[in-house]
Amino acid sequence: MSARQLSFSSRISPRLTDLGLLGPAIAVILVFMVAPMAIMFVYSFLEAAPYGGVEWRFTTDAYTSILFERDFLDDSLTFTPDYLVVLARSVFQAGIATLLCLVISVPTAYYIATRPERQKNIWLVLITIPYWVNLLIRTIALLFVLRGDGPINAVLMNLGFISEPLPLSYNGFAVCLGLIYSFLPFMVLPLYSAFERFDFRLLEAAYDLYASRRTAFLRIVLPVMRPGLIAGSLLVFIPSIGSYLAPDILGGGKTLMIGNLIGTQFQSARNWPFGAALSMILLTLTLLVLLWLARRAGQQTSDCR
Repeated sequence: MSARQLSFSSRISPRLTDLGLLGPAIAVILVFMVAPMAIMFVYSFLEAAPYGGVEWRFTTDAYTSILFERDFLDDSLTFTPDYLVVLARSVFQAGIATLLCLVISVPTAYYIATRPERQKNIWLVLITIPYWVNLLIRTIALLFVLRGDGPINAVLMNLGFISEPLPLSYNGFAVCLGLIYSFLPFMVLPLYSAFERFDFRLLEAAYDLYASRRTAFLRIVLPVMRPGLIAGSLLVFIPSIGSYLAPDILGGGKTLMIGNLIGTQFQSARNWPFGAALSMILLTLTLLVLLWLARRAGQQTSDCR
């Protein structure tokens, strides 16, 4: 074998080894992510069968139904913003939950990161303890706490602060609280990781150079926190916008979000193409947000260089 052939084979062998190592991960992604999304994409362009399922005839009615309602007499289209309202409500609830998680998580992560090593482990275990219990059980438990005869209203009434129970459940407040309760650790842990890598001597140096707290935070702390902020916000916002349990249980069906709307189309309404179209729109919006953030992160990295 010639030297050129040996050099070529030496370059190819590591690549084949890498592909062999990545093979199981690629197979899992293809089977459990790409294939289901491809099926949903195809279903969104088919007709709904009368009792569930699809009929294999191409149509765009599922996407048209999101914005327009078709008159059964003259087949005319009328704009209906109902589904846009549901989508806007989902984005709003997820945004509020993400913002409040951020407000709670920044001081929490800072406190944990500045504790002695032994105490850090204890606090991290306390943060993750709720995830030892199923999300459904935790959501129902939160409903018992918030309802009219729950412990919060009972304590407030016994102390004389209120004369009748507060409406803490089956509304938007309960849904938002449920989202925060469900996904708060997803914000705390990335921020804790960012704070743990931070050298606090830089803050002392900034204060010695007469920098204000605002300047020190914006110029020193925020650049270090930014990866944790982005990761935590995504980990909270994305599952919150498609949440199903919190609106269904804590909202009592009164606060409809897009996750519940999609579930209804596949269950009681039996309109699989419409549910698939809503799923594809939610997926597209999520991917656009991810691409925008990735592009911003790439630009900031190039600017730093």
